[in-house]
Parts: sequence; C-alpha cells; structure tokens
Amino acid sequence: MQKLTRADLYSLEQYAQERKDFRAKVIEHKKNRRLALGEHAALYFEDRLTMQYQIQEMLRIERIFEPEAIQEELDVYNPLIPDGNNWKASFMLEYPDLEERRQALARLVGIENQVWLQVEGFDKIRPIANEDLDRSTPDKTASVHFMRFELTPEMVAAVKNGAGLRAGIDHPQYRVEVEVPRNVRDSLAADLA
Repeated sequence: MQKLTRADLYSLEQYAQERKDFRAKVIEHKKNRRLALGEHAALYFEDRLTMQYQIQEMLRIERIFEPEAIQEELDVYNPLIPDGNNWKASFMLEYPDLEERRQALARLVGIENQVWLQVEGFDKIRPIANEDLDRSTPDKTASVHFMRFELTPEMVAAVKNGAGLRAGIDHPQYRVEVEVPRNVRDSLAADLA
C-alpha cells in the first residue's frame, strides 16, 4: 500500500471545508476495520485512509502548516500503513471504568504478545508489537499497543483467494477466539498485494 506524501493531504483550509464529508467516509470505512476480541479488547486495522485521517486531524488540532512539521507527522504515521504482505493494527484494551482498567492492565502484562491471527490452513501469526517503543512495564501493560502481523506469500495468496480468518488472545487472564467477520476479512484482503 502506497505511503502518504504531502501531496495527498488537504491544506488546513481545504480540510476545514472537507472535514465533515471526509470524516463520514472514514467512519463508514472503519466499520470494516475493527475486530472485537471479547468484551474488552479490539484490533483496529490501519490503512492509508485511516492514517490520512489521523494525520489530517493532528494537523488541524495542532494547526500545523510548516512543511517540515507536516513531514514529521507523515514520518510518524506512515509506518502504520500496511506494506502489502502484512496487517498493521492498533490493539486496545477497553475498560471504561478507571479502577477496573487499572486492575486489568496489571493482570494482563504481556497480552500484546499473546494476540494472534490465523489464515485458514496455516499456523497462527503472532504480532510484532510496539516496534517504536515499549509500552509495558513489569507491573502493567498499556491500554494501547501497535502491532504488525507478517504473512507469508502463501498466506497472502490464500487470503486473496477467500480463505477464512480467525483471531484470538491466548493470555492466561484473557482467552478468546473469534471468526473474523466477512466484512473485516474482505477489507483486510484488500490490504494485501
């Protein structure tokens, strides 16, 4: 998937005019990019459109318009765009209650290494988590982790040909396995080259 450049971004003025429609488009797109893993965890699969939205929002909020600063945002978010043989996702532990979240994050240390995806007929794919920086301590995990799932050429071909996809978590304190819904599976298949 092609990385974003400055030419792909709206200026602040253009974005102010386009934001409502662009945001609606992204929200609709993201419906096919979220995979619930039980009640309190989810994978949000990133792609070029989700990253463009993230960058546009950062530029808007921070009122960034200098070319060097725009490039810094591109450099931060472009690595989260899939490369054609992988999927990239934000993994989130979602506990609305603050105390419940604090306790869960202490219980779930290491969970980011226990998430998996599985293409029908192949072994589980474990993520490469938090390549940019470690988000956990020995006492607690973070509520957000960034993950890359690398596929073999055979897995890519199988997904492109309609193979099913499963996902789960094998952490002793949080076990779940799900069939990836067709709409999410098809969206993920489109990320592959």
